[in-house]
Amino acid sequence: MGDLKKTPLFDVYPRYGGKIIDFAGWALPVQYQGIVAEHEAVRNAAGIFDVSHMGEVEVKGKDALKFVQNIITNDASILENNQALYSPMCYENGGTVDDILVYKYADDYFYIVINAGNIDKDFKWMMDHKYNLAVDIVNISPDICEFAVQGPKAQMILQKIVNIDLEKIKFFYCERNVKVNNIDCMVSRTGYTGEDGFEIFCNAKDGESIWVKLLEVGKDDGLMPVGLGCRDTLRFEASLPLYGNELTEDISPLEAGIGFFVKLNKDEFIGKEALMKQKSQGLKRKIVGFEMKDRGIPRHGYKVQVNDEEIGVVTTGYKSPSLNKNIGLALVKAEYANLGKEIEIIIRNKGVKAEIIDKKFYKKNYKK
Repeated sequence: MGDLKKTPLFDVYPRYGGKIIDFAGWALPVQYQGIVAEHEAVRNAAGIFDVSHMGEVEVKGKDALKFVQNIITNDASILENNQALYSPMCYENGGTVDDILVYKYADDYFYIVINAGNIDKDFKWMMDHKYNLAVDIVNISPDICEFAVQGPKAQMILQKIVNIDLEKIKFFYCERNVKVNNIDCMVSRTGYTGEDGFEIFCNAKDGESIWVKLLEVGKDDGLMPVGLGCRDTLRFEASLPLYGNELTEDISPLEAGIGFFVKLNKDEFIGKEALMKQKSQGLKRKIVGFEMKDRGIPRHGYKVQVNDEEIGVVTTGYKSPSLNKNIGLALVKAEYANLGKEIEIIIRNKGVKAEIIDKKFYKKNYKK
């Protein structure tokens, strides 16, 4: 673990029983008390995640909007100040560079949150596509501590140590200069679990005191520290894509089923021509949901077949803690992507029966 990068909260993990793993070059807790217990805490009460491994980039200057519009597929021109949007960034061929959150602070000031394993790649991509625009792009990731408080009791718990009425922060909006435990933070109503909740951004040196205080004031309401294990099961049940699984440099956002975030009617952006062609010609592959009909748990990378023909690959699979079913997501040939279609997942060199179902496994509980 000596060569792994550490977040500002690394020294806190052992106090709560955190089990550390290598995640994209970071030393992070996969769990504290157990993945299922932590998953259920987020669904029924609240959990707090350290997500300081995520990257943060500031984009400032009179051409900030123009720059952002060129690198994302979504439309940042519709954003109000202190509003956020989710968007893929694409290569010229339509493959995905990353999926990111873009916050608009002002017409000339955007704040972008990127995936941990892609920080260096994404920042280089942004710099390479700065061109001659009047914009300053700064990777501030090392200076930031970020954590998420998620679950039906998240607002009630966080409200105890903030100086504003959290009810006023709408879904996918943020407030800056919020006092959290008397420390300046940016607080947004966003998350990656399918539940209501908040993400908190502060100076790296202040993260530990806020983390400890939140767990102290939230203990009686069921707040638990939760790890990467349940972060994955939670986002998967809510059918939220994970870069490296449902989105890759070889999987476009259209193939991943998130075409809603691709605005082909806006001005030019990187990848637009390829995505328009892909849409007009019809998708050759699609991400689908499936449920196992015979015993077996699907895992990332398992092959999918029909009548001995390989038709795709599992991108994510679990025994769902909330649904108590063995389910998965898979990238398959489009002609097989029909609800009710019987498929086989190859588990230990044996075809195990499954059926394609709606990939909206779990009803999201966002507060809108």
